[in-house]
Amino acid sequence: MQLKVVGAGVGRTGTHSLKVALEQLLGGPCHHMVEILGDPVQIPVWTDAIEGHPVDWSALLSGYRSIVDWPGGAFWREIAAANPDALILLSVRDPESWYCSATNTIFLMFDNTPPELQPWMSSVRKLLRDRFSDRFDDQTAMIDAFERHNAAVRAEVPASRLLEWTAGDGWDPICERLGLAVPDEAFPVTNTTDDFRAMAGIPPLA
Repeated sequence: MQLKVVGAGVGRTGTHSLKVALEQLLGGPCHHMVEILGDPVQIPVWTDAIEGHPVDWSALLSGYRSIVDWPGGAFWREIAAANPDALILLSVRDPESWYCSATNTIFLMFDNTPPELQPWMSSVRKLLRDRFSDRFDDQTAMIDAFERHNAAVRAEVPASRLLEWTAGDGWDPICERLGLAVPDEAFPVTNTTDDFRAMAGIPPLA
């Protein structure tokens, strides 16, 4: 089964809401970091990819109809090449807003990881260091990485295959590009900063 949508956006750009929405639209699972945390059997293959070893992307993602978030977003080129008919969906948001959200959520995970997940999070940090940035306390470095990543997607993906999307865009542009009817209900809003911190066992913001 080939993917219908390859998400090229990084975490904290509405990727979990996209996961829920794409699962509804496409009638099948959407890969996201939470899939790995819930199914650690995937970790060795993703670790191989991070280490630069060959990966059979079709086999790794055979049970999914779409993929968003990290680590898939870091490998958008490889996954897009393995799924030549897939729409490339670049989820974006204001860079300073993204950095604030990521600082209050994702970046904290590297110091709040359960012991059994520490090897995996070390691999994720290497992935960030190699393909993005892991200088979490340096706002300029992280925003530069964010903008550089998004610019590369825009530059390399033909317009006919690319959809740039923000959470406020909702269903319409996705459904239009996929040729699907727009659902009657509101677009899902999930994994807010408070939701993330509660899930990760991190105290809420004051």
